[in-house]
Amino acid sequence: MPQVTYYVVQPFIRGEDGDLIPAKATEAPASNAAKYRAQAAATAGDHVGAIAFSRTGDPQLGDFDSAIVLGRYGETPDDIAFLE
Repeated sequence: MPQVTYYVVQPFIRGEDGDLIPAKATEAPASNAAKYRAQAAATAGDHVGAIAFSRTGDPQLGDFDSAIVLGRYGETPDDIAFLE
């Protein structure tokens, strides 16, 4: 299967202990849309921040390159290991 690039918006909420917790991620159709949606999600509802990122790979094999951060908005964790 050919390589596919996914564009994702990962919002964050603040947990009871003050830690940032990933909320439900959503897919976007393109990089600009992911950045725009992340910027909007950063202050929507209970969200305190959001990251827009992309990943390229072969979904059939589950083999993906490391994520590329397209933008950070609001409060986001310094350690974004969940993207790797």
